[in-house]
Amino acid sequence: MKVVNQTRGMVLADRVQTAKTWRSRLRGLLLRDCLPEGHCLVLEPCNSVHTCFMKFNIDVLFVDSRGTVVYLLANLPPFRFSPVVRNAEYVIELPADTIRSTGTAVNDRLGIYD
Repeated sequence: MKVVNQTRGMVLADRVQTAKTWRSRLRGLLLRDCLPEGHCLVLEPCNSVHTCFMKFNIDVLFVDSRGTVVYLLANLPPFRFSPVVRNAEYVIELPADTIRSTGTAVNDRLGIYD
């Protein structure tokens, strides 16, 4: 699978892992030493995240049911909590600096493809 920013014509990740159960969403990226470039974790359903006990910064995209970015957090460090984003249906966690390097912004339309 891959995540594409359709608005900007940019591939955000070409190695996508999903977390759709309570347990897999809770575990998230914990126990990892890094999130390599081109990788991401999609948490669904999800409208808030934490980085407690993580070892690295991440970028976070909050996406609504139409695939539109409704909120984002760039370079979120360990031991932080995001706000609850009420209209987010799912969250995409990406390596730090992906938002900056791809120009991804609120209102961009994303697609997830097999």
